[in-house]
Amino acid sequence: MKTLADLEQGNIDHAPEGPHLFPKDVDDVVRIVKAATESGTPIRVWGGGTRQRMGAAPGDGWTVSTARLGQIDVWEPDDLTVVAGAGIGVGELEASLATKNQTAVMPERPGAATLGGVLSTGRAPLRRARLLGVRERVLEVTLVTGDGRIVRSGGRVVKNVSGFDLHRAVVGSFGSLGIIVQVCLKLWPLANASATIRVDDPETVVKVKRPLALLETPDGLSLFVTGTDSDVTDTVERVGGDAKEGLDWPDDPVGDFSWSLRVPPALTGEAINHSAPWRYLAIHGAGEVRLASDTADGAGDLRSWAEEMGGSLVLVDHPGDTLPIDPWGTPPETLDLQRNLIAQFDPARILNPGRLPGGI
Repeated sequence: MKTLADLEQGNIDHAPEGPHLFPKDVDDVVRIVKAATESGTPIRVWGGGTRQRMGAAPGDGWTVSTARLGQIDVWEPDDLTVVAGAGIGVGELEASLATKNQTAVMPERPGAATLGGVLSTGRAPLRRARLLGVRERVLEVTLVTGDGRIVRSGGRVVKNVSGFDLHRAVVGSFGSLGIIVQVCLKLWPLANASATIRVDDPETVVKVKRPLALLETPDGLSLFVTGTDSDVTDTVERVGGDAKEGLDWPDDPVGDFSWSLRVPPALTGEAINHSAPWRYLAIHGAGEVRLASDTADGAGDLRSWAEEMGGSLVLVDHPGDTLPIDPWGTPPETLDLQRNLIAQFDPARILNPGRLPGGI
């Protein structure tokens, strides 16, 4: 019988000390979580490592990398679906899909992010106001629960939902319901033409039929449009302003501390004003402002305002090992429901324990 010693081990850059395990298939993942459950050992699930400081870090234990689960298993371009391993890099996945003019609508500047990591952390694209987020594009998920069961939810067709949507519940769950090993996504065709237009007023968007995105940084507003060559040309002429061919996506703001401010979309402008003097990238129409700062000073007041408005301020990244503020803010009223749901899938609470709001 194989043991954990038979699993490939190695070193993961920037990961905490302790065993670093590299399962090559779902059976390896099952063996790992069963052993962890029996011994009460916490597991830190590691994709690309880009969101490892969201929430409180798990205790000392094993770091399980999905790097060897990184392949495209089935791609049906005519059906606009793809099945891929959780460890595939977002950049690699999107580059492959682009060869047939398709996209999974993943984050536009993914860095080292993986498919499973994007799902687990609920990371949204800048195009979410038009094309929605990853939760709406997930058709099927295969995961290994905290007690070692292999669970598949959803189906590899667009209309597949019946009963509890576990495949969508895992989005933003930070691995608390299981380690994602494989995902089926609904794809979107890439347009023939696109342009990035600098504009002066957010209301300019009313001149455009279904814009792809309207983003704002301290440097100004940018309108992103796609369509046929003639559609894009007409839109550029109608809107006016400086235009650039293609989609010139901005980077997230950079600082020692990174934040995600969420408010009702109509309050995006107010959220920018309340965030001063922090650096920002605002997604109009989606109600998200991505922020960066050199300190955590002022975060408490900004969070209080956001929560009064029905929103939130989440700490995405920070330096060092000490949290300067609760990473999530006021726990949701559904906290007990979340705790009970997690107990059904991870009864020993070994998968990324403590990461979620309320220290779940």
